[in-house]
Order: sequence, then C-alpha cells, then structure tokens
Amino acid sequence: MTDLLLNWPDEPRVYERGSTALDETITADFLKDYLFTGCAPADEIAVVRAPNPSLNKAAFMTNGRTDAAKLRRLHESGHTIRLGNLQRVLPYMARVSKRVQEETGYSNYVHAFLTPPGNQGLRHHWDQQMAVIVQTAGVKRWQLWRPPVEAPMREFNESWRVWRDDYITKWEAEGPDNEVDLKVGQSLLLPRGWIHNPRVEDSDETSVHLTFALRERTPLWLAEQMVAGAVSQGEFRQVVRPGQLDGAELGRLLLGTRDALVKYLSGLDVSEVARAVRHAAMTELEYTT
Repeated sequence: MTDLLLNWPDEPRVYERGSTALDETITADFLKDYLFTGCAPADEIAVVRAPNPSLNKAAFMTNGRTDAAKLRRLHESGHTIRLGNLQRVLPYMARVSKRVQEETGYSNYVHAFLTPPGNQGLRHHWDQQMAVIVQTAGVKRWQLWRPPVEAPMREFNESWRVWRDDYITKWEAEGPDNEVDLKVGQSLLLPRGWIHNPRVEDSDETSVHLTFALRERTPLWLAEQMVAGAVSQGEFRQVVRPGQLDGAELGRLLLGTRDALVKYLSGLDVSEVARAVRHAAMTELEYTT
C-alpha cells in the first residue's frame, strides 16, 4: 500500500502478500457457515452463474429472509455467491475498511465471492473504481483487457450504460491483453475501466476472493467539497421559482449563479478548506452505492 500512495498504477499488478490475518479469517469454511446458516443479510447477497444474470432474490429467500437451504443448493449447482459490503456486516472487516481509509483517504467497500470448483459467476465487465482483489482460497483465473472507455466514474462511462452487444465477441476473438491465475497469498490490483472475466478453472477447489473497491478521489470531488460551503451564503439559498426554470430567465440565472460561484471560490481560505477536505476524506463512507 505504501507504494500506491505515490505511484498510482494504470495497469494491473500482482502483489505477493503472503499469509495474513485476513486469509485466516475470511476462509471458504467461514463464508459457507455464515451463508448456509441463513445468518447473512439477504440484501447483501447476490447469486449468479455465467452466462446468466444474477438471480432474483426470491430464489434464495423465504418470507423476506435468507433461506439457507436454497442458498446451499444454488451454490452446489454451480452458482457463485457474492456477499456484499462486508464492512457493514462483519466487525472485523469494518475495522479493515476503516484502516484502508485512514491510510489512503479513500472510502471503500468489500465484497466476498464464493465460487464453486470449475465455475464462473460474473462475466466480462469493468468497474468505476480501482479494485484490489485478494485471493484467500483456491485459484481464480482473471482474463484482462485494456479499458474500452476513458476514466469511468460514477455514472459516466459505466459499463452497462455504454455497453455494446459486440463487445464480448470482439474481446474473446482478440484474446486478453493479460491473464493472471491468482493464488492464495496474492493480490491483484485492477485499475478502473479494465475489463475482467474471472473464472475458476480448477475442478476440485472452491475459490474465495475479496474485492476491495477503492473510491478514488478526483478533482470533481475536490470541487464538490469546495462548493459545499456555499450554503452558508444567503444568495445561494434563495428560491428559484418555477417560472424561472425556462427560457431567457433561466439563462440569466445560470450566468448570475456562475459569477456568484466564481466570486465565492475566489474568496476561499484554501488552508481552511484543506482541513475540511482532509476530514471528509477520512470520514465519508459513501455507502449509497
């Protein structure tokens, strides 16, 4: 992680991390026990087997709760179970997530993927943020392609929004730009936008990997932090009337607001704003996604 504080990569990297407390805690047996006793919250569970989309939650729920027997049968039939947002449901992972944020200034979330031997859950896609993939059981093969779009972020260039029907055919015909067999004790750093197609080739061993999604800070985020304080200025709290949201009047309002915003930003004490931005970086959870 120290290397990443100064050198943010734009290509995948594999790191040898060895055995850690994380590997000893989030094991296949631990996840199976948590999932197949029905204790895991249904809202954080997704079940998928390529090439099909995720199953409707009714497939593994009864009376609004996780149905352990249904979930076990689905897993035994080849479905990957994704347990989302471990930082919300496991105290240990909440502490890990918090330490990551304290070190990087990036809020983050953690998903666990339990994939049966010789099977595949999600197919080709790309994500909106940097991911660190931590393999804790078995081996998973990651086929990787360079980003087809530039710097996806939030809804901008989100894979399902700009998806083309010929993407997968094209990628598979060309072959991956990189291929990694990720083993226990290794981590894969995957920059945002890189296409990935992960599957378990081994027919004997279950795979467990954790995806740490790091919400990278951007100049837009910095701008939002600076603008947030404008609420203290009365002119920014005045009501825009319905009749002003059209035609020439709207144009005049936009120009006036732009000028007021430029004036506000020009008068900011950057050192004071920096303290507020640093606090936000350390504390914002952004659990809305």
